[in-house]
Amino acid sequence: MTADEAKIEIENLTKEINSLNEAYYQRHESKVSDFDFDMMLKRLQQLENEFPQFKDPHSPTTRVGGTVNKNFKSVKHEYPMLSLANTYTDEEIFEFDKRVRKGLAEEKVEYVCELKFDGVAISLIYEEGKLTQAITRGDGVQGDDVTDNVKTIRNIPLKLKGEGWPQKFEVRGEILLPLAEFERINKEREDIGEAPLANPRNAASGTIKMQDSSIVAQRRLDCYLYNLLGENLTVPSHSNALALLESWGVPVSPTYKTCGSLEGVKAYIQHWENERQNLPVEIDGIVIKVNDLNQRAELGNTSKNPRWAIAYKYQAEKAMTRLDKVTFQVGRTGAVTPVANLEPVELAGTIVKRASLYNADEIERLDLHIDDQVYVEKGGEIIPKITGVLADQRSKNAVKINFVSNCPECGTALVRKEGEVNYYCPNENGCEPQIKGKIEHFVQRRAMNIMSLGSRTINALHKAGLVDNIADLYELKADDILKLEGFKEQSTAKLLQGIEDSKQMPFEIVLFAVGIRFVGKTVAEKLAIHFETLEQLQKATFEELIEAPEIGEKIANSVLEYFAEENNLSMLNRLKSYGLNFEIQRSEEAEQVGTSLEGLSFVISGVFEKYSRDELKDLIKNNGGKVVSALSSKVSFLLAGDKMGPSKLAKAEKLGTKIISENEFLEKIGL
Repeated sequence: MTADEAKIEIENLTKEINSLNEAYYQRHESKVSDFDFDMMLKRLQQLENEFPQFKDPHSPTTRVGGTVNKNFKSVKHEYPMLSLANTYTDEEIFEFDKRVRKGLAEEKVEYVCELKFDGVAISLIYEEGKLTQAITRGDGVQGDDVTDNVKTIRNIPLKLKGEGWPQKFEVRGEILLPLAEFERINKEREDIGEAPLANPRNAASGTIKMQDSSIVAQRRLDCYLYNLLGENLTVPSHSNALALLESWGVPVSPTYKTCGSLEGVKAYIQHWENERQNLPVEIDGIVIKVNDLNQRAELGNTSKNPRWAIAYKYQAEKAMTRLDKVTFQVGRTGAVTPVANLEPVELAGTIVKRASLYNADEIERLDLHIDDQVYVEKGGEIIPKITGVLADQRSKNAVKINFVSNCPECGTALVRKEGEVNYYCPNENGCEPQIKGKIEHFVQRRAMNIMSLGSRTINALHKAGLVDNIADLYELKADDILKLEGFKEQSTAKLLQGIEDSKQMPFEIVLFAVGIRFVGKTVAEKLAIHFETLEQLQKATFEELIEAPEIGEKIANSVLEYFAEENNLSMLNRLKSYGLNFEIQRSEEAEQVGTSLEGLSFVISGVFEKYSRDELKDLIKNNGGKVVSALSSKVSFLLAGDKMGPSKLAKAEKLGTKIISENEFLEKIGL
C-alpha cells in the first residue's frame, strides 16, 4: 500500500467509525454488528501504526486507549470548581428559596432541577470544536489532567457537531460507572480472586486515575455534562445552555426540568425518589439551580459554594431484619466468601434475603451474632450490605459468628497470605467447587466460548469421572458423552465440535482461560503481548514480570506460583499437545515502511512518554527491526523508559548492550 492510498483509507475509516459511534452513543442505533465494527477499528489501528503521520489526534482509535501516564500533570482551573451545599429536608429547600429571593430582591425566580449523579466531577475544555483537555476537580482550585483517559469514554465527543460554538469554552459534568458495568467488573474480579469494588462511585474515581488508558477504555465509563462556562457566552439561562450543549452532541441527561415554583421542585424530588431505582446509573439526590444566568451572577458564591444552587440528598435506603445464619462459599480460585442469610425484608422495591459480608475482617468489625437484628442498606451499593447491628437487642446466649478455619466443601485448613483480606482453600485439585469452577471459567463466552458446556453438563461430566481438569475436555469421546443423561447424537456432536473449535482461540484468550489467580482478561492480554509465547512467560523472572505493562508484585507472584506447580505444567503441556495456541498469532505481518532498523534487535523496558510499549514494538517491526524479550549478547539496543528495573540495567551494562532513550530511538527512525 502506498502512502497516498493509506491516507485515503485512514480518512474514510475515521469518518465512517465516527459516524457509527455517533449513531450508537447519541441516538442508540446499531448500524453494524460488533464484529464488523471491531474489524474496522482494528484496520484503522493497523494503518495508523504503519503510517503514524496520517493519524488524526482525535482519531476514534483513541477510544481504545493505550497511552501510559507515569503521573498526572496538575492544572489550575480557569474557574474554581466549587462544591454544593447539601440539604435533606423540605424546610431547608424553603430556606434556600427564601435566601435566593432575598438576595435578588424580587419574587420571580425559575429553577432547573437535575439528577445529582454519584460519580467523579470532570471539566472538559473544547477549543475550535475539539476536546483538548480534561481535568478532575482536585481541590477545586487545581486538578489532574486526565485527557488520555477521558478520550476513551465513548459518549464524550472528541469533535463537536453543528456550528456556532465559541472558540474556547469549558463544560462540566460527572463521569460514571453504569450499574451493569459495575456488576460485570465485580463478577470478573471475584472470578480471578480479586476483592470486589465497593461501589460504582469509587470504581469510577479509581478508573479515571489509572495509568493505562487501554484499561480505562475496557471499564466502559459513561458521562453526563451539565454546566457551560466561558467568555462572551450569549445564552441567557441554564436551560438554554443545556439545549445548546445537546445540539453540539454533548451528552446531557434528558431528565432535567425547569420549575417555576417550589411545588414543581418538590414534585420533581418526589418523582425521582421513587424512580431512581430504574436508572442505569447511581444518583444520590437532586440539584436545584437558579435558571437565569444574570440572577446567578448577582447572587455570586461563598468561598465554598454557589449561592444560586443547592443539592437535596436522598437518605440511603435501609431496612431492619434478623440475621439467620452466615454461610461460606468457595470460588474458583479457592477464595472463601461469607454471605449473610437474612429473614426476607423489602428494600428498594425488592425482597432481600442475603447480604454480602466480604471477608473475615468485616465479620469481626460488625461483631455479628446469630439472630442479631441488623440494618441492611442498598445506598451506593448494588449488593445489599449490613451497615449496623442492634447489639442492645442481642440475647445473652447469642452465639458469636467466627470465620471458618477449614474449607466448608473439602475440609482442608484455610490459608491467608500476608497482605490479603481473603482466606483460601489450597486444595485446588481436590476441592469440588474449585475443580468445576475452573472448568466453567475456561469454557465461558469471554474465554474459550464452548457454549454447549453449561454448569449442569460440567457437573455430570465430573460426576461420571470424565473431567477433572480443563485438559480432560480435549480427551472426551462421543461414546463417553452419550452415556450421560439427556445427550443424543446431535447434542454430543455439537459439544465435541465446540471443544474442537476452541482450539482456534488466540494465545491471550487461552492464557486468560486457564485461570491463573489475579490474571483477568486485560492482564492476560498484556502478558501475552509482552512475552509473546507461553515458553517466554514461563521462564520470566519476577523482575521481568513486573516490567510488563500493568503487572504489579501481586500478579507477578501469582504467575510465578502458578508455573511452580507441577500439576499446572502437566496440564499446560497436555493442552499444547492438543493444539491450543500458546504464542501470539499475527494474522498478517505489518507492512514494512522503512529499513532503518534492519538487522537490529531491541529489548523494551520501562514506561514511556510518547508511545506505549506495544506501539514501540510496532514501530521497530515496521522499520525492519526485531523485538526480543530477554537481554543477551546478541541484542543491539535496550530501549529504556522510566521505572526500568535495576537488574535489567545492570545486565545491559554487563553485556555492553547500548542503552537508548525513547527520543533517541524516534530520531533513529525519523520521527
